[in-house]
Amino acid sequence: MARRVFTDLDLNADVPARAQPSIGEWGPIRVPSTRAKKWARVWVSVAFVVSASALFGLGYWVFTKLNGS
Repeated sequence: MARRVFTDLDLNADVPARAQPSIGEWGPIRVPSTRAKKWARVWVSVAFVVSASALFGLGYWVFTKLNGS
């Protein structure tokens, strides 16, 4: 059995449509869809890479200024 890196975001999986509650029936109305969860995962990854790069760049800039290069 192959292990997946991410969990399955579709909580209804193989449940027939007649057995699924309508949105808001059992929980909050603004539940994010599977597609929204996937995009959020992508945006968080991109934001992490951008912020890590910016932090590295700032550190490099400060290092060069302190060394007088």
